[in-house]
Amino acid sequence: MEQIEVISWKTLDALKQAATHVEEILGDLDTNEQMAVFVLVDEDFLELYYSELEGNYIRHFESEEEMLKHIALRKNEFGEGEYDAVDYYEDDNDFDEGNDDDFTGYKIKEDDEDDDF
Repeated sequence: MEQIEVISWKTLDALKQAATHVEEILGDLDTNEQMAVFVLVDEDFLELYYSELEGNYIRHFESEEEMLKHIALRKNEFGEGEYDAVDYYEDDNDFDEGNDDDFTGYKIKEDDEDDDF
């Protein structure tokens, strides 16, 4: 693995646009102030690291396997590790849309009706 520091995000953006495949984008410059973009440019596996706080760099990997291992490490570092999504409403029938027949036995009160207490 080789790494070179770059000053301009324009350099990173140019490589990202030249990529033949974007494998993964981790982080967000708006919320995390850092972002790692893993790309394939021709036959080169690269990490394009954007940061507002640290130096920016381009990291070159020898193989796809090495890049995938580093993606897993970076996910852990950014707090984007693997997790199972929970679908809370999957079996919930209370949120059945479009069925107005459930309200047929109800009466809407008119303003001119008196309440008897």
